[in-house]
Amino acid sequence: MPDDKLRLTKSLEKMAREQGFAAFGIAPAALAPVTAKRLQDWLAGGQHGDMIWMESRADERASPQTLWPEARSVIMLGMSYAPARDPFALEKLPDRGRISVYAQGKDYHDVVKKALKRTARWLVENAGCQVKVFVDTAPVMEKPLAEAAGLGWQGKHTNLVSRDHGSWLFLGAIYTSLELEPSTGGRDRCGSCSACQDICPTNAFPEPYRLDAKACISYLTIESRGPIPAQYRKAMGNHIYGCDDCLAVCPWNKFAQAAAANKAFLPRAELAAPALADLLAMDDAGFRQIFSGSPIKRSGRNRMVRNCLIAAGNSDDVSLVPSIITLLDDEDSAVRGSAIWALSQLDTARFDQEKQLRLSAEQDPDVIMEWQGTEASAPAAR
Repeated sequence: MPDDKLRLTKSLEKMAREQGFAAFGIAPAALAPVTAKRLQDWLAGGQHGDMIWMESRADERASPQTLWPEARSVIMLGMSYAPARDPFALEKLPDRGRISVYAQGKDYHDVVKKALKRTARWLVENAGCQVKVFVDTAPVMEKPLAEAAGLGWQGKHTNLVSRDHGSWLFLGAIYTSLELEPSTGGRDRCGSCSACQDICPTNAFPEPYRLDAKACISYLTIESRGPIPAQYRKAMGNHIYGCDDCLAVCPWNKFAQAAAANKAFLPRAELAAPALADLLAMDDAGFRQIFSGSPIKRSGRNRMVRNCLIAAGNSDDVSLVPSIITLLDDEDSAVRGSAIWALSQLDTARFDQEKQLRLSAEQDPDVIMEWQGTEASAPAAR
């Protein structure tokens, strides 16, 4: 690499680290063909579920230069959100909802994008190039690009694993018209370890390095609309937004330092261990107030209450029954159906009483099936 480009790259990395990025690397703007094939195979297998946007711009996703022909290099950056607290701490507290570590603080889209823009602006001012920045909001394959840039490797759980930061990196990309020397790519270091596969509550990995999103608790609680499939409800436990199990169990996390220095990602008290009783009582205004500034706000009140009802059904906490009964009258059919299931798990006698009162008046076919207990069966989750 010529001295001027070497100096520019080192200065750029210094700037990025000053903006809070813990990992830095450069990938070529053309991904290996195998990446596109893996994406097509995954889409062809229907394992993306309702995430239709994965299909609609698959060509752009497979190659940075298809999305932006002027791209010559991709600067990949990682911001650590390694937790200071054990992500499994609430596993044995069924009256509390478990929210994924990444969603307990400020919305990472905003935090990372602002830092990316500051870094990109510096590059434009010092190199006179064109740039585009992306944080999980465009058809960009951040994880393969991060591996190509040497930030780590895609582990058997399909997320990026770093030798220094474990499975706890938010990724951002700067596409640039500047041709920079690529970093040495990452090397798979998972070896024979199968911890992330073994711990998955819903058997969402048909094989290592391949995720069936339709069975993943993160997909079910965040992306999926309508009723949670019956075969996954017990396995969800008290997960109400996302699931960190496969990430948290990764042995490489032992090298990650808690990201306490980045105050944006410190857990908010009301999101670190929320009581199901409080969340079940939320109306739309209450939801917006509680989750203001959080990525959870995007999912909406109905989806969150639906998830909390599944957790309530798994809680063995009969004190939640009055709140559940109130939600049998909710305007949202997925909420009503989930309330029916939760009630059936906690109080069968009251379930029978409410069924006699309500079934004949119900119009929604999915809710009727919940009352009748006739949802199509499927292989049970672990």
